Amino acid sequence: MISIPDGRNLVSIPDTVHLDQAEFKPANTMKASDEIRTAVRLISRGVYSPLKGFNTSDELSSILKDQRLPDGTIWAMPVLLPADESSFAGFCEGEEILIVDSYGPVATIRINEKYTLDMKEASIMIFGTSDPGHPGVERFLRNGSKYMGGTLTHSFSYRLPFQERVMYPKETREYFQSNGWKRIVAFQTRNIPHLGHEYMHMKALETHDGLFINPVIGRKKAGDFRDEAIIAAYDAMQEHYYPAGRVLMAPINYEMQYAGPREALHHAIMRKNFGATSFIVGRDHAGVGSYYDPLEAQRNCLSFPDLGIEILKFEEASYCQKCKTISEAGDCSHPDSDRVKFSGTDVRRMLITGDFTGSKSVRMEVLNAVRAINPMFQS
Repeated sequence: MISIPDGRNLVSIPDTVHLDQAEFKPANTMKASDEIRTAVRLISRGVYSPLKGFNTSDELSSILKDQRLPDGTIWAMPVLLPADESSFAGFCEGEEILIVDSYGPVATIRINEKYTLDMKEASIMIFGTSDPGHPGVERFLRNGSKYMGGTLTHSFSYRLPFQERVMYPKETREYFQSNGWKRIVAFQTRNIPHLGHEYMHMKALETHDGLFINPVIGRKKAGDFRDEAIIAAYDAMQEHYYPAGRVLMAPINYEMQYAGPREALHHAIMRKNFGATSFIVGRDHAGVGSYYDPLEAQRNCLSFPDLGIEILKFEEASYCQKCKTISEAGDCSHPDSDRVKFSGTDVRRMLITGDFTGSKSVRMEVLNAVRAINPMFQS
């Protein structure tokens, strides 16, 4: 049956377009970075259930130490509200404030606590490193050391990229139920699909009623595929290869942190809230560079027997030239020298040069769909 949300109930914070902003004078209005708008949306629509706002210091301490909230609920990644010097000094605990960003009003928050962080220590606990060369660490350090924990009271509605295709836990759960899906496997991606991904999807569908593909759209690091390219690639897969009526593709606006094992667990919790009963975790899930062992994300997810969503662990799939089929290493007796690995670097090379000679990494329909997007990559 469809999974139980984290904390047992989906959080829902009302949207508003009619709040009188005149009530919130400059003294109780705070400018925040644009990425806070994304976090507000994920909290208010239940993707981050059971969170109802931004983490307090007690919650943060528990998350960093145990990957759990103080009540024992599994939660791996902090959701933090950084404050500038003026806001931190001027606001009082118990006060309701208005958060705005470069696009306008974002949310109203009731402040529960103000606190400071040892940024180096927190970076090491979240990312496993304090190296500013890590994109998640670099972004985290830019926030500064002052934070506010608070409960979200209202969020402001706004238009999202691919708005007509975005779905939240309430909608996906209704979709799964209306289609009679009881076992649902979820897959998160920030890349276009190669044949290794397709192998995982088809294998998972052998034991599940439906596949929920949840591509990340929004800000990414330079060199990642742009949102339009990812959506176009999966549309091509649905048109040409996925079994009809068994795949739901709905993008999610989410800020990747590249936090490896912690973020993989965070991704699993999010998909449990969407209603998925299983979640695919491949090699180096949510990783970047060489900061994490390739299997560390799988090990972290599997270390929580009370997670409430099954982790489907896949090794690296490749093409066996003797068997003439795709499989995982060890599925046949042929040596590694007979296996062709699927390479994201090779896919990027083909897309840039237009030379697809001898490629066994990606479907031609996917390549053609992505080539129609200009530019293809995040700058």
